[in-house]
Amino acid sequence: MRTTPASEAVVSPVRLGWLSIGALGILALALGTLQSVVEPALPLLQRELGVSPAEGALIGNALLITGAVVTPVAGKLGDRYGGKRVLVRLMAVVSAGGLTAGLAPNLPVLLLGQVLQGVMVGALPLSFILVRKHLTPGESQAAIGLVVALFTGGSMVGTLLAGPIAEGLSWQWMFVLPTIAITVTTLVVTRLMPHDPPIRSDDGIDWPGAVLLSGTLLAFMLGLVTVTRDGDVPPLAVGAVAVVVAALATGWVVVERRAASPMVDLRMLAKPAMWHACVLTLVIATSSGMVLFLLPQLFAVSADGYGFGAGTTDIGLFLLPGAVAGAVSDSVGGVAARRFGPRAVVAVGAVVTAATMIALASLHTAEWQLVLAKALTAFAAGVGTTALLAGTATAVETKDVGIATGLLVVTRVIGVALGVQVAGAILDAGAEPMTGRPAEPAFVTGFAVAGLVAALSLLVVRVTRKGVQA
Repeated sequence: MRTTPASEAVVSPVRLGWLSIGALGILALALGTLQSVVEPALPLLQRELGVSPAEGALIGNALLITGAVVTPVAGKLGDRYGGKRVLVRLMAVVSAGGLTAGLAPNLPVLLLGQVLQGVMVGALPLSFILVRKHLTPGESQAAIGLVVALFTGGSMVGTLLAGPIAEGLSWQWMFVLPTIAITVTTLVVTRLMPHDPPIRSDDGIDWPGAVLLSGTLLAFMLGLVTVTRDGDVPPLAVGAVAVVVAALATGWVVVERRAASPMVDLRMLAKPAMWHACVLTLVIATSSGMVLFLLPQLFAVSADGYGFGAGTTDIGLFLLPGAVAGAVSDSVGGVAARRFGPRAVVAVGAVVTAATMIALASLHTAEWQLVLAKALTAFAAGVGTTALLAGTATAVETKDVGIATGLLVVTRVIGVALGVQVAGAILDAGAEPMTGRPAEPAFVTGFAVAGLVAALSLLVVRVTRKGVQA
């Protein structure tokens, strides 16, 4: 008779108390705060570090890229080694990143800090693993809802507090204070949270795929910055950048197709509903990313020209309605998808975004116009991408839901990063030679392009009509 080793024995899970769940929620709140401080403070960071808009776009994108890579890996690591163990280690990396950003003397060090902070995205799936292992299904839903709500609330807190902290202390403290909260809360979680037993699995971690994806995204972002910042870059150099990006992307596709347990299962894209949803998510997120970058930049432009001369605190207040609209849209998108179908929801969102951006290209003389545009586009993008997630989850087999939704989440992050970087490149290309400040036509071009990209969703919906419907 075979004896079961102690490490493989079935152990009754220790139930979580609400104090432990509260600690996870406060950790999510602190993480959401740290993640969101850059958006309203980006113009300030560009001035303090003496960098162009396209270089400034890298600050937020460094975190997004790490998040895109970590998201599919974190859950597998948590299952294999235990959710608590992996969560604590990821939070150590996040804390190191926050302190690095807070002590950064220049852009490269700040980017390193942002890359390290990006692993915070893995905290949410790990928190879900913990509550699911220690609570009943009904209690798990309530606990997961609390964690997600506090993470979303943290993003609003960061948007509001970034300005007062940066202007009252310094921009470094925007990163340091949330990092201290994360470190302290992680210690509390370590003490209160029971250990969860790892789950044996023969699936490996797709490290080559993770490295190649991050390399592809970084090469593309850096190449775009180089080409737009230095207008006299030789065509040969531009071609070399394109070849490097294409080679890395091709290598990633080859690795993912051959991997036994790929980070992103590209074979799912063979299903029409899946690749249609991915294309739409990419288009919507790209347009959303452009808006995300352009509006704070315009708020910050000196008021003696066409801008508003807003400080970081004012920018945070102006962006808050958009953050609220984005949070509300996440709960509305799934309901709208069930009632009207994902295709109809995406089409309406595309019309709203395109019309808003085209209007903003010709009318951007008052703060309320930008605030309204941010709220409308954030709600439209959130409803659209959430509807696609919900629709895809019902269009694929139950066993493929995790893979399919994970692929859409990664696509959404890549789209936002792409939009942010393209918007930065447009402002760089339209900068005034004497001051280096983006001219007004650069913003007009950026808004118009964002609107056209959103309108592209309508064409995609039309072409892929049958596949988008759930």
